[in-house]
Amino acid sequence: MELSLVLVIVVLTATVSVAVAVAFSRRHQPLLMPSSADPEGVFRAAIDEVLRRVNQDILNERGRTSEQLDQKKELIDASLVEMRKQLDAVKTSIQETEVSRSRSFGELNQQLLAQSEGVNALTATAGQLRDVLGNVKARGQWGERMAEDVIRLAGFIEGKNYIKQAASENGDGSRGIPDFTFMMPPSNKLHMDVKFPFENYTRYRETQTEADQVRYREAFLKDVRNHLNQLGKRRYADSEDSINFVLMFIPNESIFAFVNEYDDSLIDDGIKANILICSPLTLYAILALVHQATANFTLERKSKEILELIGQFEKQWSKYSDKLEKLQKSFNTVHSEYSDLMTTRSAGLQRPLSRIAAIRGGDSAELLDLADDRLEIES
Repeated sequence: MELSLVLVIVVLTATVSVAVAVAFSRRHQPLLMPSSADPEGVFRAAIDEVLRRVNQDILNERGRTSEQLDQKKELIDASLVEMRKQLDAVKTSIQETEVSRSRSFGELNQQLLAQSEGVNALTATAGQLRDVLGNVKARGQWGERMAEDVIRLAGFIEGKNYIKQAASENGDGSRGIPDFTFMMPPSNKLHMDVKFPFENYTRYRETQTEADQVRYREAFLKDVRNHLNQLGKRRYADSEDSINFVLMFIPNESIFAFVNEYDDSLIDDGIKANILICSPLTLYAILALVHQATANFTLERKSKEILELIGQFEKQWSKYSDKLEKLQKSFNTVHSEYSDLMTTRSAGLQRPLSRIAAIRGGDSAELLDLADDRLEIES
């Protein structure tokens, strides 16, 4: 486009120059050339000159334009090389992103499959739990299993620290069978009941309408209170060997929290009736205290025996020290006698032997010494 504009300007400049030349030649013709000169030849010569100059300008401009184009071509080539590098980098990044995306999708698919399996297992467990809560016998067994797991976790041993389904004489003379009985020092017992009404709570969780939820919730709280009253009438806490309290076990933390949320007076009413309502966590805390109290009582009861054993140890240690001292004195005496035996007595035995050897050799001087030694030995 720049080249076209330059050509147009050059042509216009040439045309104007020709027109000016023609007008000037006509006005000053008598001055510029003789009368015999041909005006058309002059005009043609002017045109040729203009065209030559225009052609030269065009050639010059073409050369400059060619140089500019070459420079621009080099810039464009350099830009293309840089763009190609950037495109290669982008392509590599896209490929790496695609590989990472494929890997991420694979991991996500595995996680989704694992979650799906977990959801299916949870659904099956929920169904089994619903069946358990809907069956009175299965519900009782589930409560016993939950309680026994907590009891074993607290370190209690069946037959030693607790017994199950053992008949107990109540405060009114009747006999009952608590689910669990814990042995307390010195000969006391702590009873626990694990039966619990779940029917209306299950209906409350399964219903969708707000009115039914309110109805089943009130019915469930009423069932819990009735169960509390029935447990109080059994008078487990009034027996002679009881510690005046009985445990009422709720085998689920969420149900325990539900009861506290919608009927916070139930715990207080239970304490007034000497009944302590507990969940798995609170039962563990209670049993931990019972276990520690039992251990402390046992240690206190055996402290006298331990003190007697310490006294016997002190007596035996005193006798042992006396014997050891006598033995040390005996060792010292033996050592002194042994030293005398190895020095003085050994030297006394060695001298006669030396003289005997001298006699056998016929040494007169040695014989005189032997006579002197004999006198020393006899003395």
